[in-house]
Amino acid sequence: MSSIDALESWTSNLKLRSWIKQKIELCNPDKVHLCTGSKDEHQHLINTLISTKTIVALDPDLRPGSYLARSDPEDVARVEASTFICSESKDDAGPTNNWEDPRIMREKLSALFKGCMKGRTMYVIPYCMGPLDSKFSHIGIEITDSPYVVCSMRIMARVSTKVLDVLGDEGDFIAGTHSVGVPLKDGKADVSWPCNPKKRHIVHFPTTKSIWSYGSGYGGNALLGKKCFALRIASVMAKEQGWLAEHMLILGLTNPEGEKKYFAAAFPSACGKTNLAMMNATLDGWKVECVGDDIAWMHFQEDGKLYAINPENGFFGVAPGTSFTSNPNAMYSLRKNTIFTNVALTDDQDIWWEGMDGKRPDHLVDWLSQDWSPSLGSKAAHSNARFAAPANQCPIIDPNWENPKGVPIEGIIFGGRRAHNVPLVYESLDWQHGVFLGASISSETTAAAEGSVGKLRHDPFAMLPFCGYHMGDYFKHWFEIGKKQGLSLPKIFCVNWFRKDCKGDFLWPGFGENSRVLKWIFESVQGQDVKEKSPVGFIPRLNSLDVSGLNISEKHLKNLFEIDAQEWTHELGELKNFFTLFKDRLPQEISQELESLEKRLAN
Repeated sequence: MSSIDALESWTSNLKLRSWIKQKIELCNPDKVHLCTGSKDEHQHLINTLISTKTIVALDPDLRPGSYLARSDPEDVARVEASTFICSESKDDAGPTNNWEDPRIMREKLSALFKGCMKGRTMYVIPYCMGPLDSKFSHIGIEITDSPYVVCSMRIMARVSTKVLDVLGDEGDFIAGTHSVGVPLKDGKADVSWPCNPKKRHIVHFPTTKSIWSYGSGYGGNALLGKKCFALRIASVMAKEQGWLAEHMLILGLTNPEGEKKYFAAAFPSACGKTNLAMMNATLDGWKVECVGDDIAWMHFQEDGKLYAINPENGFFGVAPGTSFTSNPNAMYSLRKNTIFTNVALTDDQDIWWEGMDGKRPDHLVDWLSQDWSPSLGSKAAHSNARFAAPANQCPIIDPNWENPKGVPIEGIIFGGRRAHNVPLVYESLDWQHGVFLGASISSETTAAAEGSVGKLRHDPFAMLPFCGYHMGDYFKHWFEIGKKQGLSLPKIFCVNWFRKDCKGDFLWPGFGENSRVLKWIFESVQGQDVKEKSPVGFIPRLNSLDVSGLNISEKHLKNLFEIDAQEWTHELGELKNFFTLFKDRLPQEISQELESLEKRLAN
C-alpha cells in the first residue's frame, strides 16, 4: 500500500495509526509505503535496489532469488560505542552499557530525525518475533527509509498483514524508528548505500519499550527485530514478566533409540555457535536438528518445564569461514532466496568468501567493487560479511521449530574459547552453580583479531553487548528463577572445544565430533551414571565419553579434563576482579559461589 490514505484499511489499531502519523510529521518523507510482506512487494523493492545499484542479482541458475549488497566501508558491523540503553536511571543501565538521560537523548534524536526522510520513501513494516499463533511471540513495527532493510526484515522476521490481524484494535507493539540519516534535499542524488556514520545512534528506551536507530543501514543496527528487540528490549520484558530472552541457539538431539531432547546454548563470538546449531553428528544413529542459531525466548509453562521458541524467521550469519567442511547445512541453506552483504562476486555471478570450499578464484570483484586477485594480498570479502537466509531452507530444520508452545529445554550449555584450564565438558553442581558458570563465561582473544593472545574477554551468558539493563540484576533474575517452587530446572553444562596442548595444537577435533560431547550431556540428563565430582563441577567418569574411532591418545584425553588447582586459583582471582565491576548490584549468590570454589580448590 503506497499511500497514507490507505492507513485506515491497513490497520484498525488507533495507537499504531497515531504513531505512524507522528513519524511522518517528524521525518517528512516524500512517500509512505505500508508494507504487506507479499512476494510482489518484495520483488518491487528488489528491483528498486537493483536500479540504485545497492544490490546486484546473482545468477538465477546458480543462486535463484539471491542478491549481493555492498555497504559503505564505514558501515560494516554493529557498533557498540554508538549503542545506548536509556533507562530512567544510569544505575539501571549498569556498567556494561552506554547510558544517556532519556530526556536528553529524545531531544537529540528528535533533532536528528527531523526531516531525515526528505526525498525518500518511508516504509512501515509490521512483523512478528516468533510464530504468529504463539502466545509467547511479540509484535513489532519498524519504520525505515531503507528498502534493503525491508527486504532483509522479510527474511529475518515474519512480515505480513496477518501481524496486523493479530495486533487488532487494542494490541501493543514494540515501536522501532530507523533512518539511514541522509535526506535528499534540493534534488540531491542518492548513493548506492546511504548512511551517516558520524551521527550514528542505536538507542533503546526500556521504559517505553521503543527503539530509535539513525545513521546505519547495516545488520543489527538497522534490522531492529534482531538484537535491538529480541535481546535488548526483550531482556527487560523478560525480567519484568518472569521469562528469559537469551542469546542462545536451540537444537534437538535424538539418540539411536529415537528419544529426543532439546538444548539451548550460549557462546560468545568465534566459538562455533552456528556450527553447533546445524551440526551433522558423526556418531552413528545420533541426529541434530536446528530450532534456531542465535536467540531463544524461554518460558516455564504449566508442567513446570522450560520451553523455548526461536523468535526469528531466518539466519543472519557471518559468511567468511562458513564452508561445506565447517557447516554444510548452512551452505545448503544459502542456495536460494538469500541476501549476501559484503562478500565477493565471481565472474559467473556467484558469491565467494575466504574459507569457502574449492579452489580460490583467480579473479573476483571484491566487497569494495574493485577487481581482485590473490596477488593483491587483501581479503576479497569483508571479515564481517553476512548472509540472510530463510530458516525453513535449512535441511535439518527441526519439525517443531515453529511449534507455538516451543520445545522443552532439558539442558543449557555455556561455552567459550579457552586454550588452557577449562575442561572439554563439565556439569554444574546445581542451578545456582550453573548460573555462576554462565556469569563466568570468558574467551581468549586472538592476535589476528583482538590484540594479545590469551587475554580474557568476559562475556557473561554471551549477553554482554545485548543485555538491556544492569547485568548484576540480570544475574539476580536467573538466580530468582531457580528459587521458584514446582519448576523442573534444566541441567547446566559448560563446554570448551578449544583446549590446546603444550605445542599449541588443539586437543579435540571439534566440528561434527562435538556430537560425542552432546551424547555425554544427553546421557547425564537421562540420569545415567556418567559423571564424577571435581572442584569445578561434574566431569565425565572414566570411559563415559564416547571416543570410539577417534585418533586421540589417552594422554590427550586426560589433558582435556585436567583440573590444575594452581591455575584455577589464578582463574578465581581473575573472576573476583571481574565481578567487582557490578559493585553492590552483584548478587550474594555470586560471592557464595566464589567462596565455595575457593574451598573446593583448597581441598
